[in-house]
Amino acid sequence: MNNDYNKILNLFKEIATNTIDSAVPVSILIGSVTQVNPLVISLGGANLPIPEERIVLTKNTCEWTMEMSVDHITENRSGGGGYAEFASHNHEYKGRKKYLVHNQLQVGDKVLLIQETGGQRYIALDRLYNPNVGVYD
Repeated sequence: MNNDYNKILNLFKEIATNTIDSAVPVSILIGSVTQVNPLVISLGGANLPIPEERIVLTKNTCEWTMEMSVDHITENRSGGGGYAEFASHNHEYKGRKKYLVHNQLQVGDKVLLIQETGGQRYIALDRLYNPNVGVYD
């Protein structure tokens, strides 16, 4: 089964194998998103820019679609005009529904990065949490 979890697991296995082969451990870094579309993350005080083609995103750092099962009733809502068909009513909302999850990185986000051995690729693992504004720093 080649789902997203297996893809990230295989990526970690590849990084681990490369690390063992070169005897140089991976690095965990914090970067800052300086540009989106195309994505650019800068590292530290040197502002070393990492271009999008060298960044591997996870579901925590990109927009993605998911399916969820729902089973509930909508809230009462009325129309207008006084006609019976516009009286207050609700509807059943049930079944498998697709939802778009807006997790894409934004300019200013602080990002936890794993640097692949040799520094050629970076995995954007997650944002750093800021309790004052949620996940955005």
